[in-house]
Amino acid sequence: MDGRLPLEGLRILAVEQFGAGPLASQLLADMGAEVLKIEDHAVGGDSARPVPPYALPDNDSYYFQSFNRNKKSVALRIRTPEGKAILRRLVPKADALYANCRGDAPEKLELTYKHLSPYNEKIVCCFLSGYGMTGPRAPEPAYDYLMQAYAGIMDLTGEPDGPPTKAGVSFVDFSGGFISLVGLLAALWEANRTGKGRDVDVALMDGALVQLAYMATWALNCGYVPQKFSRSAHPSMVPAQNFETKDGWISVLCLKQSFFPILVERMGMPALAEDPRFKLAQDRFENRVVLLDILERAFQEKTNAEWTDLLQGHVPFAPVNTVAQAMEDPQILARDMIVEMEHPAAGTMKVLGPPIRLPGADMKYKRAPYLGEHTREVLGDLLGMEDDELEVLREKNIVSWNTPPEG
Repeated sequence: MDGRLPLEGLRILAVEQFGAGPLASQLLADMGAEVLKIEDHAVGGDSARPVPPYALPDNDSYYFQSFNRNKKSVALRIRTPEGKAILRRLVPKADALYANCRGDAPEKLELTYKHLSPYNEKIVCCFLSGYGMTGPRAPEPAYDYLMQAYAGIMDLTGEPDGPPTKAGVSFVDFSGGFISLVGLLAALWEANRTGKGRDVDVALMDGALVQLAYMATWALNCGYVPQKFSRSAHPSMVPAQNFETKDGWISVLCLKQSFFPILVERMGMPALAEDPRFKLAQDRFENRVVLLDILERAFQEKTNAEWTDLLQGHVPFAPVNTVAQAMEDPQILARDMIVEMEHPAAGTMKVLGPPIRLPGADMKYKRAPYLGEHTREVLGDLLGMEDDELEVLREKNIVSWNTPPEG
């Protein structure tokens, strides 16, 4: 391997903010794409720049740094006629435009393939929005938690007698971003094959619904009405849930028949595997209350460490870690999931690395850019704009640039 990254030579114009879109384009940048982050300096750029509670100087934050490494920032007001004209001059230099916005924004901002193909017939225009570009709610703003509520996911989450509950992370945002990458890369492959690009329309709402998977199929075909089970239990497989131990919690999932006899043998209760009440998956499902009472009392007799020694390598299980504990786990460290990058104000900053391993590729991690840090570089190198032309545009507040502090 020569150390090259697979997406080197790919250039993306990213009109994005907050987490869903920026996480997706960050993965493109990690894999070698040149991501030009287009930001409106008149409103402070990406709305995620100052997100609390861990702010950094110069309109920056640890939140923003989590989603925008390896990118270039171009401060350009594309809502103005002059800014729109500059963006269209960039389109022939790019392979794709990627935007996360409201569903009606691409048409309003004239970012669709219909508007941009006269300047580059191969351009792929990928849009990630809350409700998609069609339907009555397309123009509405949408966020992860709203999608969890709207798709029925909150109704599935939490303890049986508790209120509807959101997941602890913004998984609809992040999975929506990754889904959009599949569409974007598929359309780029098509453009390379046919010479023509297209629009790609991805909705967080659709991505949330897809994660209902078999539950949606059950509801659509069998009249299934979901119910909540205590301790994050699986709706149909037993035992598959969290169990309290002597000093914490572990999660055990016997999703295959072969695992249950191994589990109870490792727990010192091998007779349970031959008990007619628990022998097969359907038996365990019908007698779940009795079986879980036995297992719950047994799990409380040992610590997490003791159960790890007994179960690891034999049945699927995991300790229920805190975030801090997860960051120190040997498996996570062995996968190089924590990487470092240098920041002028924060020094050496640790962040999560990309979830894709590329053996032999020379992956590097550069901090997220300051607002407009690369405006002059990009417009000068790609469009041949001279300093005096850029100065005129800056005086008119069409573009802006920023020199980062010395680190």
